[in-house]
Amino acid sequence: MIKTYFVDAFTHQPFKGNPAAVCLPERDLEADTMQQIAMEIGFSETAFIKPLAAGTYSIRFFTPKKEIPLCGHATLAASKIIFETTTLQEIVFINCEAVRLPIGKADNKIVMQFPVYETAALEVPNALLDALGIDAPINTRYSTKNKIILIEIQHAAVLAGLAPDFVALVQSYTDINGVLVTAQGNTADVDFHYRYFWPWAGTNEDPVTGGVQTFLTKYWAEKLHKNKLNAFQSSLRTGSMTTELINNQVLIYGEAVTLFEGIFKIDTGL
Repeated sequence: MIKTYFVDAFTHQPFKGNPAAVCLPERDLEADTMQQIAMEIGFSETAFIKPLAAGTYSIRFFTPKKEIPLCGHATLAASKIIFETTTLQEIVFINCEAVRLPIGKADNKIVMQFPVYETAALEVPNALLDALGIDAPINTRYSTKNKIILIEIQHAAVLAGLAPDFVALVQSYTDINGVLVTAQGNTADVDFHYRYFWPWAGTNEDPVTGGVQTFLTKYWAEKLHKNKLNAFQSSLRTGSMTTELINNQVLIYGEAVTLFEGIFKIDTGL
């Protein structure tokens, strides 16, 4: 049996933000078993965590389609559960690539420390832009580490109204994980908006995505000449976070709400 939680991440309201499952197996599971559990749950991400030492945990992330090395909202969800069920105030996650992810608290929020990855210029084919419904992008770049295309467009309202043709989108490009579309904020309380489409690796659209801040925060920090930014993901569920660029690290400040606690009744060999 596997203790399991459902958590809405990057929100303080139930049924907003991005839902993630957090599983705490009593023993090691095969990757195939974790993948089947993630498929059964159907959320964009399911995190599997296990203690390694005092305050240190391994963490693995599975979409309904594949394992990925890093996920922001599932890390936030897992942090929420550990902070709720232990007396710890600081923890460290170690992902499948041995990257350390220190987690703490500040300003009544959970603070995650993620690495920063570079982007490079990329020419995006018209077929991909057409599938997204984008006419004239301001900038297009590529995060090699994340295998994600970044597209900046002019207006946040246009971004919110995008209705991609996902069949055409998948056919327009291969060997990527997703496409991140972003626009500068149009209000004093939001620096940038974004949406993340990833039918190649997960679901059609991720409601609120923290992992993209490994490159998106630096992109906007350099463009807006400020290191602390407020981000809004204009998906149907919506979600928000504050990010801060410090040298080669990005701090991601977020909230989360625990909605469900239960047991996965499968044979784990115990």
